[in-house]
Amino acid sequence: MAFLPISKKDMEEQHIEQLDFVYVIGDAYVDHPSFGHAIISRVLQSHGYSVGIISQPDWKDENSITILGKPRLGFLISGGNMDSMVNHYFVSGKHRPTDAYTPGGEPYKRPDHATVVYGNLIRRVYKDSPVIIGGIEASLRRMAHYDYWSDSFKRSILLDSQADLISYGMGEKSIVEIADALASGIAVKDITFISGTVYKTKDIDGIYDGVRLPSYDEMKEEPRRYAESFQVQYCNTDPFTGKTLIEEYPNGVYVVQNPPQPPLTTQEMDAVYDLPYMRTYHPSYEEAGGVPAISEIKFSLVSNRGCFGGCNFCALTFHQGRTIQVRSHESIIKEAELVIKDKDFKGYIHDVGGPTANFRQPSCKKQMSQGVCKNRQCLFPEPCPNLEADHSDYLTLLCKLRALPGVKKVFIRSGIRFDYLMADSDDTFFRELVEHHVSGQLKVAPEHISDTVLSKLGKPKKEVYERFVRKYYKINEQLGKKQFLVPYLMSSHPGSTLKEAIELAEYLRDLGYMPEQVQDFYPTPSTVSTVMYYTGIDPRNGKKVYVCRNPHEKAMQRALIQYRNPNNYDLVREALIKGGREDLIGFDKKCLIKPRKMANQNQVQKTAGSKKTKSNNINRNDKSRNAEKSRNSGGAKNNGKKKTIRNVHKKK
Repeated sequence: MAFLPISKKDMEEQHIEQLDFVYVIGDAYVDHPSFGHAIISRVLQSHGYSVGIISQPDWKDENSITILGKPRLGFLISGGNMDSMVNHYFVSGKHRPTDAYTPGGEPYKRPDHATVVYGNLIRRVYKDSPVIIGGIEASLRRMAHYDYWSDSFKRSILLDSQADLISYGMGEKSIVEIADALASGIAVKDITFISGTVYKTKDIDGIYDGVRLPSYDEMKEEPRRYAESFQVQYCNTDPFTGKTLIEEYPNGVYVVQNPPQPPLTTQEMDAVYDLPYMRTYHPSYEEAGGVPAISEIKFSLVSNRGCFGGCNFCALTFHQGRTIQVRSHESIIKEAELVIKDKDFKGYIHDVGGPTANFRQPSCKKQMSQGVCKNRQCLFPEPCPNLEADHSDYLTLLCKLRALPGVKKVFIRSGIRFDYLMADSDDTFFRELVEHHVSGQLKVAPEHISDTVLSKLGKPKKEVYERFVRKYYKINEQLGKKQFLVPYLMSSHPGSTLKEAIELAEYLRDLGYMPEQVQDFYPTPSTVSTVMYYTGIDPRNGKKVYVCRNPHEKAMQRALIQYRNPNNYDLVREALIKGGREDLIGFDKKCLIKPRKMANQNQVQKTAGSKKTKSNNINRNDKSRNAEKSRNSGGAKNNGKKKTIRNVHKKK
């Protein structure tokens, strides 16, 4: 085994005169199946194509794109395992100080909108070479979309990047079909027939059964039309029922999205993860201290893909789809045995999961033959009557991994869908989870406790979470354990006013818990929630939604979740007064804060000079959570930073 070429010298040593593909990536080169570029490169290699890697080229220098020469078939581009803008910026707009996907964690090594910049760089140097873009950045921007960072409505990334094709979704099948078509001599402009791709054309007469979306100009002029378009797109994300979508642009240009590629079978998933990965970063990064992102995925195992959870703030439906795809036990155990042999392995498998760890089968029998329901969710607002909640296969897998020589503990860190867990009438897995797979605290994502907000989040009602909490602590008590829950909470999601934010603060008061980290809603491309944020309309029903866009109100909503923090006193007080809840300012145990004159003067004075602190708190957790999704949606597991939360969800 060897790393793929990153220089002419490597090409000579591997006896490659001209590469078939040059893959330009926004991340450091990490040859591990948790990185999308590694999977795509190794899949192409397994089909007989040579691939070289240009990692984080200097986008200001055209020569940086020529170091491997002109490829025979074309250039591939990925902005990285995360959208480059999420990677760069907090929701506040401030630049993140580090980049976990860059050697040494150094920031600023890739441009904003990396896929677009790299595409234009290549097009300036190699005008006639086919350019295919993919990865999460391209996948989620494949059609016209709202861009939070510029607060503008953007064209398809296919046009802005000057690329020829987008391979959207996970891409293993479509990229091989693209390669085979190019190798057979088909011009890239004529590759219009591959599932999981997006192309541009001026002639749509030959498209059968296509659906015309509102034009770009219509959507830009009237945001409601974008909400309508998005709902059509959302209902066509299934490979069994999805139709070809057509989006018109000025000058007679059309962007055409073919239906998604079919889901991988278990055998195909196994084949992808059995490829000869080096399982670490390129040795050229050692001097810089390596690539930080490797630490979270080095001892983790991907078990599944896809998610039928349907959270509105998540883009997995658009990237991986709602159909669950799984690896076999044998494949996962084989990889675990490789992990165990690593010199740094201490006996702890950090995670066995995917976008949602406890999804190991389709939600119902018909999905693999008829697809998912277009206008119905599997878990929201209540579990579908056809839902088959069964954890037996996942439990068997975890038991096998626990029994491997050298394994002390197997943790589950990629997230448990608690409403799916509660839908399972058999408590065996729940007990095993508590007894063997929790490292003192279990992270769960209720996101909010107001049913008004939860309905906009696509999450189950508060009552479901409370039943889960009671059951979790009851099982802990039965097993003689003292383990806690750490709930992820989100502020300022569409639908949340100060009233709902105060309701959440009261819930936390009664719980006796104040989270160290809070995620302010981050409007990323291709989510239902982002459409609500931009248009003020719920695309599912066309109804208006309250949207908190004012930075000061957003700060108040966030501060209410951390009302005990003295730095937040002024914001909390203002929020309570504006919300008509001055009854929560006082000395009663139900009050959130004391009157100002009784507050500790030193703390109040400290608040006045702590604007920087409050600003930095805007989204300490948003990178870890976006990276956590990205790890599953950029080619495999999320490799983003995870930060330890010391305060835990205490038992009532």
